[in-house]
Amino acid sequence: MTYSADFRAQVIKSVKNKDMTIRQACTFYNVSKTALQRWLKNPSIKQSRDKPPSKIPNEALLQDVAQYPDDYMYERAQRLNCSKSGIEIALKRLGISQKKDLGTSKSLSDQKNGVFK
Repeated sequence: MTYSADFRAQVIKSVKNKDMTIRQACTFYNVSKTALQRWLKNPSIKQSRDKPPSKIPNEALLQDVAQYPDDYMYERAQRLNCSKSGIEIALKRLGISQKKDLGTSKSLSDQKNGVFK
């Protein structure tokens, strides 16, 4: 969760004016000590990560999706030597959804033939 700039400024002001110690401010405002120390160094709010994704290269994942378009995430994870949740996050990062083709669904073909279950 990102705290607002106003809240950060209020906490920093109370520490810098010597009204509270860092420990007292953390307890009063319910903020971690690490976060408060980071705010004292740089109070700006970060909008993005500083480092690129390192576990799953984008090119390898795109190639895998092109080569095996209907595979499950756990199958991709085995090939790319990572976790299923890592594949899920990487696919989301690339804007690729894993929606299946409804044209191959058995229930859809049964409905077209007039067979209802």
